[in-house]
Amino acid sequence: MNILTTVFLRYDNLKIYYPNNVLANIPIMNFCRSPDMGEGIDFYIHVATPVVKLALMKERILRCINNKKEHWYPGAMVVLQDVDEANKLKISIWLCHTFNFQDMGMRCVRRELVLQEMMKVLKDLNIEYRMVPLNVSARNVPSIESTRMPTTWNYS
Repeated sequence: MNILTTVFLRYDNLKIYYPNNVLANIPIMNFCRSPDMGEGIDFYIHVATPVVKLALMKERILRCINNKKEHWYPGAMVVLQDVDEANKLKISIWLCHTFNFQDMGMRCVRRELVLQEMMKVLKDLNIEYRMVPLNVSARNVPSIESTRMPTTWNYS
């Protein structure tokens, strides 16, 4: 609300400006105080995962999200975002809640449901993340024994 005008945000996020002298004579109803909340979930899988399994994973996660129309708006995305350390694929799930930012407890509950479904899909498809093996040789490690004692210790 400004001095001369008030800005309203329509359902499609279009800003509409009304003069305050017009609004003084009509009833105003506020349906929500904030826009709907977006959600992003990132996880890593092994770079050697076959493309067919990636497509199945994406399809099953999106099907689960689209079946919960009361929780999520249509248009969720599962995207391959990056390759990290030459052995990990970063996958992101982007969705939009059907409520706004005031209900943080419900946000956590819904996020947990998506995470559980994601883990179930990964387990069913046998997709897992593995570290690249790293050989460590510890043959020539010097001994840790020392004859020096800190000055604050008792010598008894």
